[in-house]
Amino acid sequence: MFHLYPYLGPDLRAETRRTAHRPASSGAADVVGPKICFEGKVIMSGVKNNVGRGLNIVLLDGETGNIVRSSYFKGSDDWLDFLRSIQPGHITLVASFDDPASILTDEAREIFRGLGSSVIQTLGTRDGWVFASQKGSKESPFEKHISNDEKTNRYERWPEIIDVSGCFHKRI
Repeated sequence: MFHLYPYLGPDLRAETRRTAHRPASSGAADVVGPKICFEGKVIMSGVKNNVGRGLNIVLLDGETGNIVRSSYFKGSDDWLDFLRSIQPGHITLVASFDDPASILTDEAREIFRGLGSSVIQTLGTRDGWVFASQKGSKESPFEKHISNDEKTNRYERWPEIIDVSGCFHKRI
């Protein structure tokens, strides 16, 4: 079981209370970083101080569930190397924070599309996005996206909370 929590809203205490019961939640604004969990274990979070703006990504071994790599990316070529290193069977967990679209090159979008993302081509500035996939899958059922729209945003320049969670079959 995995849980993705991209980020919570500007009223940290109120949002934490409101979303604590949700298995996976995104939030809004640029206040609290994402949280990514797998098998009940927190892998990335603001409390662990290992998240950042842009995209937060965890790669897991699809057979064992062990962490292969985890990091956050706001740009640079390092992150394309990270994406290129995803092997068949790897489970990829992604949570956005603040503005994921600013680092998405055509190559990065193509890699995510190849992992099964159906919204990566339209992901825009300050959109909320959570995504989980196992390389080799055609399309991921574990993806949610909410557009940044100042007319409907809950938190001024950021959209409403979204959530995603689910299970992957163990590959042997």
